[in-house]
Amino acid sequence: MARSHHYSTTVVWTGNRGTGTSSYRSYDRAHMIANPGKPTIAGSADPTFRGDNTSWNPEELLIASLAQCHLLWYLHLAADTGVIVTAYADEPLGTLSEANDGSGQFSEVVLRPTVTVAEDGMIDAAQALHDAAHATCFIARSVSFPVRHQPKSQTEPGVT
Repeated sequence: MARSHHYSTTVVWTGNRGTGTSSYRSYDRAHMIANPGKPTIAGSADPTFRGDNTSWNPEELLIASLAQCHLLWYLHLAADTGVIVTAYADEPLGTLSEANDGSGQFSEVVLRPTVTVAEDGMIDAAQALHDAAHATCFIARSVSFPVRHQPKSQTEPGVT
């Protein structure tokens, strides 16, 4: 039987400099992302779009969500198949194509995880798990652009 899960959050604009949106340059793009019991995330637009480069922008959060989802499914599948992961880091790269009218969309995201496993004999299985993680990731299955992965698997130096 199919189940539904519901998610919510609060996003509050904090960038009113006193005159609201009286002009394109009159307001900050600052906002806060919050949920009870969790740390608040300071958000803004990308600096290209008059945002603050010290805050997270929606584009970064989208690629982070894709990377997180892949990571969590990958670790689950690794545990199920006996692949012992000792470290995992990803440096995802998203490409946003902007149209002349200022609209745009992501054309792709490439996940680039580096996975460290306990033994050399696990490397092939570790590499193969990325396809299964991709196929089950809720977020990757929900977006309308390609999400590819370019994984690397390795063992700790000196491990055989």
